Amino acid sequence: MLTFFKQIFVWWNQQTLGTRIQTILFGKFVGKDSLGNKYYENKNGKRWVIYNSEIEATKIPDDWYSWIHHTKNKIENLHNLKRYEWQKQHLSNQTGTDQSYHPNKKNNEIGKKYKSWKK
Repeated sequence: MLTFFKQIFVWWNQQTLGTRIQTILFGKFVGKDSLGNKYYENKNGKRWVIYNSEIEATKIPDDWYSWIHHTKNKIENLHNLKRYEWQKQHLSNQTGTDQSYHPNKKNNEIGKKYKSWKK
């Protein structure tokens, strides 16, 4: 019952009831990425994504980013895209997590805002 109320009132949790109705009535399923996000398009050319978990724009991989923003590039066929072994998997925004980048993470200088000049 709580998830039903979240779908009606809370847009940042997952898709809302209005988005679900629009997807059922007008959406044509285009594809699914490696993170489980589903991509839809209507006959007027509007494109949208249904996220697998929490809504975060950085969870769209680069090959689907160009599709959803109508960017023409050499990657037209998304399903036969060749991936090389040196390419990393897409990561969403890591700010505020333990995986975020800190230049001196090993030296335990994350908490310090300054360095003392006396020793």
